[in-house]
Amino acid sequence: MMSRANRQWTIGNRQSAYVPQAITDRRPLAMWLAVAVFALLLLSLGLVAPVAAASGHPFLSFTIYKTFSHLCHQLPERSFFIAGHPFAVCARCTGLYAGFAAATLIYPFFGSLRRTHTPDRKWLFLAAVPMAVDFSLGFFGIWENTHFSRLATGLLLGSVAVFYVLPGLAELSMYRRNVPTVEPLSSPERMTAVQVAAAPSDYSSPLRRI
Repeated sequence: MMSRANRQWTIGNRQSAYVPQAITDRRPLAMWLAVAVFALLLLSLGLVAPVAAASGHPFLSFTIYKTFSHLCHQLPERSFFIAGHPFAVCARCTGLYAGFAAATLIYPFFGSLRRTHTPDRKWLFLAAVPMAVDFSLGFFGIWENTHFSRLATGLLLGSVAVFYVLPGLAELSMYRRNVPTVEPLSSPERMTAVQVAAAPSDYSSPLRRI
């Protein structure tokens, strides 16, 4: 049992600490649901834009295209098409979003949502290698990459990234800042403290000076 001295805190000794929550805390589940909804929303909007353009909703399609233009080059020759209109993002970005969304949905089957440890970072770098090679070969004119190669490399990196992003978010969701409060002294302790404070020091009398 912790002693009373260890439980007491002085006003000038307040500390802040990160402490884990109770096991019944549902915040990791809420975090996972929020990430899943956001990932599916991004993927869906990329498909909604061409459908809206083809069905006579120019303002909606323009808004989506304009929003995603800050995230993707949107080159038509590097994008999939629906009803004669390109996706809001290119094939590689489509793969990234689709891979991230799919891996997020199946993430609970690979372990607890409260898991905070991540795989070795080498696996994330290895997952990025095919995309780097695919981009480099096309950039230097060695080999012309295709919609399938862009989509496949994006799917790989997007799905692997989930296992590094979600553990970090889970750790953030399970920790809170806790500022301990000052524990009031009981009556006997208060009297003792007052008596000690009122007692003369060793320097109050010339005979006791060192």
